[in-house]
Amino acid sequence: MKRLIFVVAAMFALAPLSYARDAASEEHERLQNAGLVMQEVLGIPDDIPRDLLDQARCVIVMPSVIKGAFIVGGSYGRGAMVCRTGKDFSSQWGKPTMMALEEGSVGFQVGGQATDYVFLVMNDRGVHSLLQSKVKLGADASVAAGPVGRAATAGTDATFRAEILAYSRSRGIFAGISLEGASLRPDSDANRNLYGRSINAAEIINGSEVNTPKAAHDLVALLQKTSPQLKPS
Repeated sequence: MKRLIFVVAAMFALAPLSYARDAASEEHERLQNAGLVMQEVLGIPDDIPRDLLDQARCVIVMPSVIKGAFIVGGSYGRGAMVCRTGKDFSSQWGKPTMMALEEGSVGFQVGGQATDYVFLVMNDRGVHSLLQSKVKLGADASVAAGPVGRAATAGTDATFRAEILAYSRSRGIFAGISLEGASLRPDSDANRNLYGRSINAAEIINGSEVNTPKAAHDLVALLQKTSPQLKPS
């Protein structure tokens, strides 16, 4: 009986550690998928115009956001934001902070569809807004469908004014999408799982003493190779 009590007690004691490992593994997998999505997006002919990526302060990647449900539709996704470091977000790409996307809709929808999203955060104000709290796109931060193609022009009024440019990829089709009404916010639980302690998005982006997770190396390295230096418009 004493041995049984000891075993049960040990199981309860180890359960939180097991949960923490599983939660961290989910975030590592999400970071790896984000790196894969970005690699695939940048490898297609009509991808994100390089001049826009060079002007972006941050990139947010949401892999495999599931859209659609019976009667009441909507989507909820989780991914990562990587920003340039430095006071003016003009230096090399830094550590990832985990983010959540929430989009609601009402209508008759059946089934689900996985969509990858990529967001470019184009100015300092957009970054600071995202680091503080939930941001409703189109209300708290201006958003526009991002142009595609290596030769695409960014010279539209909407693109020039937008704090965030949004892209989606579904069923092999990559295109700009506005996503007005959706919300982006820091994912505090995911950051805690990833870094092993409570840490907010601003601390991560502003250079807190935490290491870049190994699972994020491909994503960060890809951004650094593709767009090593900020080129303000």
